Order: sequence, then structure tokens, then C-alpha cells
Amino acid sequence: MIPIGIPIGLAVLIPFLGACGVVATRKSPLVRNCVLVISGLVNLFLLVYLLLVYLPPTYLPVPRENYATVQVLFETLPGLRVAFHIEPLGLIFALTAGLLWPITSVYSIGYLKAGNDPHQTRFHALFCVAIGCAMGIAFAENLFTLFLFYEILTLSTWPLVTHSRTPEAMAAGRVYLGVLLTTSLILFLLAIVLVGSYGSGLSFIPGGVLSNVSPTLATVLLLLFLFGIGKAAVMPFHRWLPNAMVAPVPVSALLHAVAVVKAGVFSILKISVYIFGFDSLSSLRLNDIMLQDIILWIPAITILLASVIAMRQDDIKARLAYSTISQLSYIVLGALMANQMGMIGGAIHITMHAFGKITLFFCAGAIIVFSGKNKVSEMNGLGRSMPWTFVAFFIAALSIAGLPPAGGVWSKWYLALATLETGQLGLLAVLMISSLLNVYYLLSIPLRAFFLPADGPQQALENRASMVVPLMLTAAVSVLLFFIADGLASFIGEIQS
Repeated sequence: MIPIGIPIGLAVLIPFLGACGVVATRKSPLVRNCVLVISGLVNLFLLVYLLLVYLPPTYLPVPRENYATVQVLFETLPGLRVAFHIEPLGLIFALTAGLLWPITSVYSIGYLKAGNDPHQTRFHALFCVAIGCAMGIAFAENLFTLFLFYEILTLSTWPLVTHSRTPEAMAAGRVYLGVLLTTSLILFLLAIVLVGSYGSGLSFIPGGVLSNVSPTLATVLLLLFLFGIGKAAVMPFHRWLPNAMVAPVPVSALLHAVAVVKAGVFSILKISVYIFGFDSLSSLRLNDIMLQDIILWIPAITILLASVIAMRQDDIKARLAYSTISQLSYIVLGALMANQMGMIGGAIHITMHAFGKITLFFCAGAIIVFSGKNKVSEMNGLGRSMPWTFVAFFIAALSIAGLPPAGGVWSKWYLALATLETGQLGLLAVLMISSLLNVYYLLSIPLRAFFLPADGPQQALENRASMVVPLMLTAAVSVLLFFIADGLASFIGEIQS
């Protein structure tokens, strides 16, 4: 089939070209910033085009059968090719990252300018590279391509984690590289080799490629993927994430919402659907013991423990970091339940959590920059000085906690239905308890800011539109997602596993 229109790989290439443009225009900050934002907008336009290619033929300028949904770039060795394809999970992830790219760019420009950061060009260029890696992971046609961009993502984000070059940042960077490279090169890579040796190939195929693999080997492979994909931050391989909070807030936003951790949980979800398939996952037995039921409690325990730890954090970024660890395992749990509801819940939670969590980090950054405060206990009455920031924080907290009218309620609803479908009432209890904990440790922050007496005189603090407008925009999208979640669920439901 000959592809018509823009090739899929261009969605991966544009962010890398944007990084080159940022470096080339480094002597003119205004031009550099324009290149950064325009690159994001061009990429978003392309992603919308690719979405229209994948939607029913009535949206296309020519018949759909004239479009190619797979693009092979090159083959390194027989069976090891770098290739991209279009499918619902990848499109949802790519569109989420693509929409957040220009918004986060505007925010980071304002944040770094407020701090007179001398390394803004390096930051923005590496940010573009990270987005390019996220696109590569989203559209990866096989495990080899996914692993390649997964590793480049780790290496390109390490300088962002260590951006300030302080001893604390360098120590966090060592943990970051140590955990992510160790897990991927020892566990993740081994799992890929075993799939290539015993499965029917490395390509992502609906229904999976492990139909002829024994339940014992399938269980080993599942555990290797689960812990080898360290970016998913499943306990005990989670310490890199809270340690990385020493980085600037835009880096935290990148780690938690746009690229890094989302690349991890997306990889687990895609592998569960297209490498294992529901049948293989639901047949993991050892004699009369259902191994899947045991493995499901790995993310469930992460959900609860991380939520409890988050409650005890007074530093706002640390609280949000442990909240992320908990929320990521919602997606992992959905992937491992091996049913349609779990897959849909996990997939749309990637988007719901992305917009909710990036809003929370935008708000945290605004609070730190405008007020100089980073402790939750110091935020009494601050909402009267920063009303837009704390209204946005409140909306995003509703989404993360799974309360209307924010989109997060629907992803948690699908996950709850998935637990009922599998008869896992204990997991349903985990979801409910965790959501109650979310309400406590997130909603208490804006309530404290609006209703407790201030510690000192109040004055308007929100004086940078480049920081306030993005957080209001992402909060608005969190509300919009409440109304379009059914369309997202139907789109993802096209997958036959």
C-alpha cells in the first residue's frame, strides 16, 4: 500500500526538528520561544490530521484504503525494524502529549524567565527531544522501536532532572539514571529478547503474539515488563520519581504529565493489549492458583501505599509526586485486568490524569514563583491573593480524585466496572479508599487557601499571564473531558484483543 499525505514518522520528526530550531535561534530568545511554540502547534495539527486518517472514511479527502497505517523507516537486523503505525491507544497518547506540548512550552517560558534561568535554550531543546521520544513510543509498531525511543527518553530527560546542577540535583540524577537504566537494560530488554525467541514476533498485533507460550513463561514475561518499565514507577522501583522533584516545575510537569511516566504506563498498556492479549493474561495459572489475581495486587498495593505517603507530605511537589505514583498504578491495574473495561479505563486515565496533574504542577509552580511558598502548611488564605491558580487547582484535584464535573470520574468509573467484571471486590475497595485519600490530600489544599485566615496581609500575586493562562486552559480541558469521555471510550473500544 502506498501512503498518501503526511507520513506517520513526521509526527516523530517534528519535535526533533524543533529542538534543532531552538538551538539554532538561541541568540534571539524571542525567536527561539516562537520556534518552540510553533513547532508544538505544527505537530498538533499533524496529529489531528492522522486522527482524521484513522477515523471513518467520511472524514477523509480520499478513500481510507489509499492510506497506509504502517510506515517502516529501516531494518537494522532481520526482524529488528524501526517502524511506526497508527492505532487507537497510540493516537490517544500522542494527541495528549501533542496538545500539552505548546501549552507547557508557554508556561515554561514564563517560569524560566521569572527565575532568570541562564540555560533556557538547553531546557527547551531537550524538552522537544523528550516529546519526540514520546511520539516514537506512541506510534511504535514493535517492541524494538518502543525500546529504542524509551531509552533515548531516559537519556534526554536526565539533563532536565539535573538542570540546576546543585548537589541535590546531581544526586537525584544519579538515582534517576540508576533506576531507569538498570530496570530497562536488565529486565525490559530481557523480556523483549524472550518475546522474540518464544513469541510469534515483536510487532504489536491485536490479540497478542504469545498464544503459544506456556502460562509460566507468560507470567515471567509479565513481571519482567511490569518491573522493567521503571518509568511506570510501580513499587519498589519508584524512588526516582520523588527524587526528581528537585528539578524545576516545568520538568516535573514533563515527568508527570507529558512524556516520561505516561510513556511508562502507556508501554505497559500497549504491551498488555498487543503483546499478551486478554486471553494470555487471563490464563496465567499455576495448577489451581490464578497468578493474574496475585499480580493484580502489585499495582493495587502501590496505589494505596503511595496515597498514604502523599498524605504525609508537606512539600507540595513531594505530595504531588507520590500522588502520581499512585495514579500511574491505576493505569497499570487497568492494563492487567485483561478486559475491555480495564483497557478503556486505563487508556482514558492517561489523558485524564495528564491534564489534571499538569494543572496541579502548573499551579504549584505559580505558587512557588508568585508567593515563594512551597509548603502546604504555609498556604492558609493564599487563595485570596491567587484566585485563578487555586480555582484551577481545585478543578484538577476533582479530576484526580474522580469527582464530577472533571474527566477523571469516568476513567475511574470504567476501572471500577472492570473490577466488578473480574469479580475483584478487593480491588474495587482499593480504588474507593484511594479516591477518598485523594480527596483529603488534594482538595484540602485549595480549601485551606480559600477558607482559612491568611498568615499576613494579602496582595494580588498573579502577575504573569504566561503562567496563569496555561493552568486555566488545562483546568478547562479537564472539565471538557468530562463531556467527551464517552467518545474517547468508544474510539479505544475499537481495539479487538
